[in-house]
Amino acid sequence: MAEITCIEDLRVLAKKRVPRMFYDYVDGGSWTESTYRANETDFQHIRFRQRVACDITRRTTETTMLGQPVSMPVAIAPTGLTGMQHADGEILAARAAKSFGIPFTLSTMSICSIEAVAAATGQHPFWFQVYVTRDRSFTADLIERARRAKCSALVITMDLQVFGQRHKDTKNGLSIPPKPTLSNILNIASKPSWCMGMLTTKNRQFGNIVGHAKGVDNIASLVEWTEEQFDPTLSWKDVEWIKKRWGGKLIVKGILDPEDARRAVEAGADAIVVSNHGGRQLDGAPSSISALPAIVDAVGQQVEIHLDGGIRSGQDILKATALGAKGTYIGRAMLYGLGALGEKGVTTALQIIRNELDLSMAFCGKTDIQNVDQTILFKDNRISNC
Repeated sequence: MAEITCIEDLRVLAKKRVPRMFYDYVDGGSWTESTYRANETDFQHIRFRQRVACDITRRTTETTMLGQPVSMPVAIAPTGLTGMQHADGEILAARAAKSFGIPFTLSTMSICSIEAVAAATGQHPFWFQVYVTRDRSFTADLIERARRAKCSALVITMDLQVFGQRHKDTKNGLSIPPKPTLSNILNIASKPSWCMGMLTTKNRQFGNIVGHAKGVDNIASLVEWTEEQFDPTLSWKDVEWIKKRWGGKLIVKGILDPEDARRAVEAGADAIVVSNHGGRQLDGAPSSISALPAIVDAVGQQVEIHLDGGIRSGQDILKATALGAKGTYIGRAMLYGLGALGEKGVTTALQIIRNELDLSMAFCGKTDIQNVDQTILFKDNRISNC
């Protein structure tokens, strides 16, 4: 195997090892995928000011996110179906995050359950992402399960009231359960290490839902439940209700507009995640990095602003930090590592990103990530809204 030096190397390897339907689920967006691509390419228009003759001997990427010490301003984003990229995927990613000293966020739509992840990480605090379902009693139960698992923050995803049109998933027959077409069967059979992992784990269904949601005890009942439960009536009152019920740190994810950011603050958010769901919902929406400055200007003095979307390197994290983000989230970069090499791959992705962050900070004449600001960037960058 060739030496891995960047996230792109992990992506290429993951594509070889993960069945097409699950790889494409990660490596794709909605409609024309223009927002998905913009999430990455808009970072490239932001230019650094390289500085020289500065003492850069002692450097640190350590900071805090929501008061929690972190080795760098990065959290692992909540991603559905993580356990289909690699057997026990959520557990492996949570272990890697724990060892690296960054937060891991578990999705409601994970394969491994809250309890399984908590047990595997020795009750090490992680964050839990909750979808507000029509069945509010199920949402309330999720919150209580997160409390029992000693989760240190709750994340509400606001931008999935309806599903975006994801052409790759439709063409691949990615559904619940996946369609057993001849093409899919042959493709899965060509991934022997992935198959072996799935055969040897008990975690092969949505662990937070099956056996917990009312009437959902198998795949067939899960299909019907999923189609009914995403709630188009979601409102800020629901966020207020969750904040009151939870009582702890609350992160609101899926914000692109300053007015929505202000509403999130009023509803009790402790942090806001500027995010377009990885370009998987509204195609044609702005990239996350282009939406960041206006939201920082609007509410950055009141709550922590985090950024999710398009981060593939430590340089991206440095640019987001310079524009006001107090933390960033990696989803695809982590999933590429997981699909490529399991837990080792996630650790490798984190090592690559931290090294890139550290070196780029040094070239900009900075030694402490907490002192990074817009002065490390050229003012004439071509990204909109900056």
